[in-house]
Amino acid sequence: MSVLVVDAGTSSVRAAVVRPDGTVDAVHRRTVVPSTPMDGFVELDARALADAALDVARRSMAEGGQVHAVGIANQRASTIVWDRATGEPVGPGIGWQDLRTAAMCLMLRADGVRLAPNASATKLAVLLDIADPGRERDLCFGTVDTWLAWTLSGGALHVTDATNAGVTGLVLPDCSGWDAKVLEVLNIPPSVLPRIVDSSGILGPALALDCAPPIAGLAGDQQASLVGQGCTRPGLAKATFGTGGMLDLCAGPTRPPFPVRGEAGCFPIVAWRRGGVDTWGIEAVMLSAGTAVEWLRDDMGMLATAEESDAVAASVPNSGGVWFVPALVGLGTPHWDFGARGTLVGLTRGSGRAQVVRAVLEGVAHRGADLLEAAEADGGVTIPSLRVDGGMTANATFVQALADACQRPVEVSPVTGATTLGAAYLAGIAVGVWGDEDETASLWAPRCTIEPRRKPDRDRWRQAVARATGTVPELSAVQF
Repeated sequence: MSVLVVDAGTSSVRAAVVRPDGTVDAVHRRTVVPSTPMDGFVELDARALADAALDVARRSMAEGGQVHAVGIANQRASTIVWDRATGEPVGPGIGWQDLRTAAMCLMLRADGVRLAPNASATKLAVLLDIADPGRERDLCFGTVDTWLAWTLSGGALHVTDATNAGVTGLVLPDCSGWDAKVLEVLNIPPSVLPRIVDSSGILGPALALDCAPPIAGLAGDQQASLVGQGCTRPGLAKATFGTGGMLDLCAGPTRPPFPVRGEAGCFPIVAWRRGGVDTWGIEAVMLSAGTAVEWLRDDMGMLATAEESDAVAASVPNSGGVWFVPALVGLGTPHWDFGARGTLVGLTRGSGRAQVVRAVLEGVAHRGADLLEAAEADGGVTIPSLRVDGGMTANATFVQALADACQRPVEVSPVTGATTLGAAYLAGIAVGVWGDEDETASLWAPRCTIEPRRKPDRDRWRQAVARATGTVPELSAVQF
């Protein structure tokens, strides 16, 4: 028994077949890059996304053979609106990075509504104001999981799971249903909203695919990665290092006590829902990770490829006293300073390309340690080791720097994107491929485990961060 996974990230859609032993086969990918029509705007072509998903799913099934369930993983909070009768999008989707509603979020505080611009709520309001100002049309709203479930089911399913609903800004704090007050303030008709379902459970047939296997798993990308890396017991944590970085900690059956954000800057999340029961988690956020390496490559011209950063950094034993704070678009957890900016300190006449490249990798690693410390503080636990996935984990210099900064073992995922494994496990549990989360967690087999080799100066790191904060005071004063 095998599971097909359709995984829609920020810039591509991937499909793969996952076998009962956790191996991943028949991988196919298509690039679907969002557009930036103006500063602060990030839009996606929902039709192109759907076409790409169908294409890679069909190719993976043709190569990988019969599957018994379909799982979906996705970028969270990106917002799509379509006509219920025709199934056609009524305009461009708005990506999760889009900041066009930042001013709206600030104004909504007067109504007692606290929303962040990266959540779906205000994005949906904007799309409805454009496509249906009188709120008269029969429209559907969905995040990317909803749109893919609709597409794969041939328009039969209008659903979202608790992991995705929980980051829309439209649900009650316990994720038990949609928040009537927020809907009223934003003039969002309840009829446009999808049904909130379990992350693991049979939803309906994928009528757009051969043999119509059941769609049985939905999860946001970070939660899928948490499950995929076997972090299904309280106190286990994973971090994903891609364009940005996310650290997620399994907290267990009880919702974290803070309503919106903990004192250390972490958020409560639904890690997954099965049988109507939620397992909760805590999430810490890094706004710039791989982006910093892309900056070295594309803007500074120090690297021909991102992969080259490993060898360049490894060519010197240390950064020569150079420190880099990766705050190119501000700092997330624990600081939440949108006015912080990227900072290089400690430069001397002897500082060269290799020292700067190494400082960038070490700076991202230190931010990873910041996230870990924040999750431990808000979660009230000690994380024994950190499991990691994402593109940056192919960089050995970075992973060693992360282990050093965190002062604990780092277990590297056997696949770069563990989201595929997590979505497969959630769908497979629903149809009996695996018995439960404990069985899927037992399949965790890291590609390697990296132990700390040295103890870096975390106090010196904090001094560098202090120089980066408050660079743009008016933005630093904004809190969502």
